[in-house]
Amino acid sequence: MEEITKEINEQKIREIEELVRRAGQIILEAKPTGDTVHKKQGPANFVTDYDVRIQKELIAGLKKILPEAAFFGEEDTEENSRDTRGWCFYIDPIDGTTNFMFDYHHSCVSVGLAYAAQMLAAFVYNPYVDEMYLAVKGKGAFLNGRRLSLADVPLEEGIAAFGCARYNDDNTVDFFRIVQALFQRSLSIRDRGSAALDLCSIASGNNVCYFEVKLQPYDYAAASLLIEETGGVITQMDGSPITLDKPCSIAGGTISAHRELLEIIKENIL
Repeated sequence: MEEITKEINEQKIREIEELVRRAGQIILEAKPTGDTVHKKQGPANFVTDYDVRIQKELIAGLKKILPEAAFFGEEDTEENSRDTRGWCFYIDPIDGTTNFMFDYHHSCVSVGLAYAAQMLAAFVYNPYVDEMYLAVKGKGAFLNGRRLSLADVPLEEGIAAFGCARYNDDNTVDFFRIVQALFQRSLSIRDRGSAALDLCSIASGNNVCYFEVKLQPYDYAAASLLIEETGGVITQMDGSPITLDKPCSIAGGTISAHRELLEIIKENIL
């Protein structure tokens, strides 16, 4: 572990942060139009030319910082090997693509760094409000340089968030039964269209929990470390550990809210 820590020294962390910030500027300057938006497999599943451009530029920059790393990115670009055995960057170039398409101003660049499927560093940047979430394993989590520490707020005293992509619409009856239970037992509920930002909002104390039936590792890899470094919990919906080599369900939150969320899920899945 000492060798791994040496590889991700403060200089490399700052270089990655600056690279992610530059990627965010592409989002701010973008003007997505019909000819730059393309359908992917499944209903309401899109990719823009900007997603592809940002991923390519991130991979090119990250290769200079850590040449031995592999890449697990959302888009099908060169160098995207999805080999998670050694050093691996998890990249979501625009998390919240539909928001981006409709100018919702709630999307982010998400980059996580792992070694042997253990998250070591995380960068999630929302350029619209200039918020950079950053975490290093064992060294804490930060929002624009301010250290984050998570209070153990129960579900009834906070906002519960969830995600529901149209292209993952299996078991919607069970899903919305869980949402209804969260609505009845929390102060309010939210679905803001970016899993990475909603998970980071647990780390910053805006949400007390979040769940989604199926996400890809690049959606949650970076945010998972932010939650853990602030004292929160993130698992699958059945309480088992999350996976970084394949998709899984996600349930994250404060210690108390996470426990309540798992209970609600168990009670409402037929």
